[in-house]
Amino acid sequence: MRKDVRILLVGEPKVGKTSLIMSLVSEEFPDEVPLRAEEITIPADVTPERVPTHIVDYSEAEQSDEQLYQEISKANVICIVYSVNNKKSIEKVTSHWIPLINDRTDKDSRVPLILVGNKSDLVEHSSMETILPIMNQYQDIETCVECSAKNLKNISELFYYAQKAVLHPTGPLYCPEEKELKPSCIKSLTRIFKVSDLDNDGILNDNELNFFQRTCFNTPLAPQALEDVKNVVRRNMTDGVKDNGLSLKGFLFLHTLFIQRGRHETTWTVLRRFGYDDDLELTQEYLFPLIKIPPDCTTELNHNAYLFLQSVFDKHDKDRDCALSPEEVKDLFKVFPYMPWGPDVNNTVCTNDQGWITYQGYLSQWTLTTYLDVQRSLEYLGYLGYSIICEQESQAAAITVTRNKRIDLQKKQTQRSVFRCNVLGARDSGKSGFLQAFLGKNLQYPPQRQRRIREDHKSFYAISTTYVYGQEKYLLLHEVMPDFDFLSEADLACDVVCLVYDVNNPRSFEYCAKVYKQYFIDSKTPCMVIAAKSDLHEVRQHYSLSPQEFCRKHKLHPPQPFTCNTTDALSKDIYTRLTTMAMYPHMAQADLKNSTFWLRASVGATVCAVLGFAMYRALLKQR
Repeated sequence: MRKDVRILLVGEPKVGKTSLIMSLVSEEFPDEVPLRAEEITIPADVTPERVPTHIVDYSEAEQSDEQLYQEISKANVICIVYSVNNKKSIEKVTSHWIPLINDRTDKDSRVPLILVGNKSDLVEHSSMETILPIMNQYQDIETCVECSAKNLKNISELFYYAQKAVLHPTGPLYCPEEKELKPSCIKSLTRIFKVSDLDNDGILNDNELNFFQRTCFNTPLAPQALEDVKNVVRRNMTDGVKDNGLSLKGFLFLHTLFIQRGRHETTWTVLRRFGYDDDLELTQEYLFPLIKIPPDCTTELNHNAYLFLQSVFDKHDKDRDCALSPEEVKDLFKVFPYMPWGPDVNNTVCTNDQGWITYQGYLSQWTLTTYLDVQRSLEYLGYLGYSIICEQESQAAAITVTRNKRIDLQKKQTQRSVFRCNVLGARDSGKSGFLQAFLGKNLQYPPQRQRRIREDHKSFYAISTTYVYGQEKYLLLHEVMPDFDFLSEADLACDVVCLVYDVNNPRSFEYCAKVYKQYFIDSKTPCMVIAAKSDLHEVRQHYSLSPQEFCRKHKLHPPQPFTCNTTDALSKDIYTRLTTMAMYPHMAQADLKNSTFWLRASVGATVCAVLGFAMYRALLKQR
């Protein structure tokens, strides 16, 4: 909502503009009226909306046309004052003042107008018959007020309506000609309804209505008041109440009724609570709350954020198969202005036999987005209504900023949950297969077989969970494009490096050796060499040292054989080792010759994987 309101009074000379201002301030009719009143500011604590209000007078005798134009451009609302006993001043409203104001304001952001009929004490009749056609002709006119500066009739109301026209404008919400909500308002309220429909059954039950009421107005509805609201809807439409809950049609009808009865502030309170500005766009402050991320720190979702995302998944997993079908994904993202996930996501995270994103894959994608682009994650959580549903100040409460990586290295321990592995290798060395195998997709087993991925569906990331010493961690694999001459800081910034070569291609290892010597030989980042396509015949590499000799010379672990050309279920041992190296870089070198280091990690991973599957099945039964 605006921080202040600026009201400008214009009109023909002698209609009583200055008298209206002076009567408001002194609460009595002035004996002497100057040509123009000085600008006055009404403090926030004495206005109904608690917003400072500036009231500005205009005098043709004292001010030039240029000064008038400047005041029009600065005004938030303009009161066109006419005298109810002066027909000429009424005619000037349409012949002079409205055209002048429209010429001086942008068509897309016109200021609201209030027509003010002053000197009502001098006549017996009302000017409304003359004014109503004018109001119907010009959409910018919010309302008309008849008042009297002399006997103080409707003076406070006039300035209240002017303030209200700025803070709670009708224009963006409602079309008076059609007597219905505008499309942009319907779209915004529909999102609010879907966010508030916590079980996604298309109805706001009593608990959801009470939560909505408490969220927007800081007070629950009494049971009788709740029933009265539903009865109002029942009397006016057949399908507004279903199963004793409020349907979307009923919800929209209530807001139409509020506006028709002049209670725009009710609808605006709801819209602003859910992050909307005066143009019914979600504000930048709502979508992108301030979050400070120091250098060498990463961003992760915290426990409460995962619980929220789990509830969103449950809400849309209609068939309870622990996966989201394309229709369920589409339904989930209806509260977004665009579809945030493309077809590449299905090649980034775990999917089921039908290629649908699983529960684990869904959480993995959120983890990936938060790690790589926290601003986008904040935006997405904003669309889902995280801060409202979780009763937090903003989405920033969902994010954990990890401590500096150098401190982790000094203390030889980390609290981080997400670790990045950059996968480098020559073209066709098997990098993509290595990423897809992490998601359980091999080259032969039909249900989860690696299909030839279309170029626009290809992903250079793969993320899933591994278990290290009983702790669930996320490993993020990033396939780096093979350009030896230029590797950016992003290509080099990671927790562990994976150098992949093709055992069947004699020129494949040379790239790995050069990259290691150029970028990682003096780095503290642990490296692992992967001998990919190990099901094929191993040929001699055209390099001065064999891969085994190279690893021995540079104190690296021996090349790890890997293939995804198998009918067997793929082992996650190699990914567990990578995660372990990322978590304990100091131990990766120290335990080079100690096989029990890997054995401990692998056994822990196996036990946790079994436990994880058991918990997954229990969760499925609960659902």
